[in-house]
Amino acid sequence: MKIPYGRQHITDEDIAAVTETLRSDFLTQGPKVTEFEEAFAKYVDAPYAVSVNNATAGLHLAAKALGVKPGQKVIVTPLTFAASANCIRYCGGDVDFCDIDPDTYLMDLDKLEQKLQAALAGTYAGVVVVDFAGYPHDMERVRSIADRYGLWIIEDACHAPGAWWTDSKDVRQLTGNSRHADCTVFSFHPVKHIATGEGGMVTTANPEILEKLRLYRTHGITRDPDKLTHCDGGWYYEMQDLGFNYRLTDIQAALGISQLKRADAGIMRRQQIAEKYDKAFAGIPQIRTPHRAENLLHAFHLYVIQVPDRKEVYDRLREAGVLAQVHYAPLHLMPYYRQFGWAEGSLPVVEDYYANCLSLPMFPTLTDEEQNYVIETLKKCFA
Repeated sequence: MKIPYGRQHITDEDIAAVTETLRSDFLTQGPKVTEFEEAFAKYVDAPYAVSVNNATAGLHLAAKALGVKPGQKVIVTPLTFAASANCIRYCGGDVDFCDIDPDTYLMDLDKLEQKLQAALAGTYAGVVVVDFAGYPHDMERVRSIADRYGLWIIEDACHAPGAWWTDSKDVRQLTGNSRHADCTVFSFHPVKHIATGEGGMVTTANPEILEKLRLYRTHGITRDPDKLTHCDGGWYYEMQDLGFNYRLTDIQAALGISQLKRADAGIMRRQQIAEKYDKAFAGIPQIRTPHRAENLLHAFHLYVIQVPDRKEVYDRLREAGVLAQVHYAPLHLMPYYRQFGWAEGSLPVVEDYYANCLSLPMFPTLTDEEQNYVIETLKKCFA
């Protein structure tokens, strides 16, 4: 038996949706892309959604649309995949890391405030927060901090479609609804909640940002008659800025539309799996299970535990066919970012987290038999 930490779920309905599109007039930017964008915006309660070929592209477009320029400093969490910080570097900006909260593993907002208070006014242009593992940020507080210091916000919600949190008025806020973040980015990588092979989405409530995202997504080119400086005829288009080829295809969009219909069921199943893990490990002091508050819904892209002797536990699990994974090595300690002065001891909380973290199998099609095997195999490590 081999059980991965994540696995895509493709149904006959998914295959039929893709096949139908393959037989249509459009394979790339066609009507399915618009349909998917509208359906996803509705799912997360956002005014606008712009599809892209992957979430890294979405982060890059968001940073460019928000005006990141060479030399501008942006604060990023170190507990994330490289793209969350690299998008700032792509635009020539400088990355400053802020340590994580020891319970939620999200950016520590107290430390964020301390960093901003200690800096000269105007030192920082923005902040990139990450809903790590599917745990949603209190974006109301993030927005309050950002407004006080004149920052824009990118929310990396690649792990968190379907998550929600409760604001100060006791109102549920869906992750990605753009009430607080300037841009929110989602991923449709195969191990994520919604799979399109590769793909991503950027949500926003700002019409100006929306137009920039759409422009930069397609080489900086527009055919909109209202935006052309002049028109030579019906064939005419203009490249008005330096953009990219970051478009999603109709084939992928068709798969995304089909997958989106099962998104709520997938979230429910992830909750069941998490609760079973919680109960199974409750009496084992060596295993620290994920924290979550009562006033939110954790999307559980990952189920991350902390254990002593992580390398030994990791090896024993994999020998038994449980392909646990580690998410993530702290970004500030990657060789690329070390060149900017980061070193061991710079961010002690995330470094301590990394020494002990382990992601157990978590995906909606994980069977009871498979989960029982994971549980019993892990328990044997601490027998």
